[in-house]
Amino acid sequence: MRETYGQFAALYDPLMREVDYDGWAVYLASFLPAGIAVADCACGTGEITVRLARLGFRMTGVDISPAMLEVAAAKARKAGLSIPFIQQDMQRLALHKPCGAVVCACDGVNYLDSRGAVQRFFQAAHRALMPGGLLLFDISSAYKLAHVLGCNTFAEEEEGCAYIWHNIYDEKSRLLEMELTFFQKEEGGLYLRFTERHIQRAHKQEELLEGLKQAGFAAEVYDAFTREPPKAESERLQFAARRL
Repeated sequence: MRETYGQFAALYDPLMREVDYDGWAVYLASFLPAGIAVADCACGTGEITVRLARLGFRMTGVDISPAMLEVAAAKARKAGLSIPFIQQDMQRLALHKPCGAVVCACDGVNYLDSRGAVQRFFQAAHRALMPGGLLLFDISSAYKLAHVLGCNTFAEEEEGCAYIWHNIYDEKSRLLEMELTFFQKEEGGLYLRFTERHIQRAHKQEELLEGLKQAGFAAEVYDAFTREPPKAESERLQFAARRL
């Protein structure tokens, strides 16, 4: 098994091109005081990081994958932005000085596959924030992982690449195992095949709110991209927590 988000890093942006990152960044910015220092955890290829920097925030990108960070840093340089990118596990987030906000978009918390891992991230974020600072993160809901992704198989083809995405969901552990097989077109018309295995957890809303409270936050949860309360079939939830 290859490094998670290793070779996939080069294909991530083409396969995610339908995501409305502009709208996502504006939504996150609506929670934040103008111009503050923000740490973007699980920043991936930097799509949100770069957009928040363009909106005037002083950004730091954090991710565990060096391959993803390499793409993100190149993207920031191309945009003429000076953004430090740090290879760190978000459970052990450590910054040189406290920041005004920690954000984690696009399922980063789902990849924390136990309650203990989530709590370590909350505690690390609390330490990284100034008093009154904000922790913003979203999750794919338990409903989505169990009933939309569930035990289903998906496939997609883009110019120069394709993938087959097979899911197995375990109700007892609430873990979703995703096996992704990629086909990347090489020179000469041949395709390179490689496989990655990803694990996400279906976190319960109530567990996350309780964990935030234990870590020293006051939190609200919304149906993502709105300020409305979640519905039973909401597929993405947005949490907004303030450090006490």
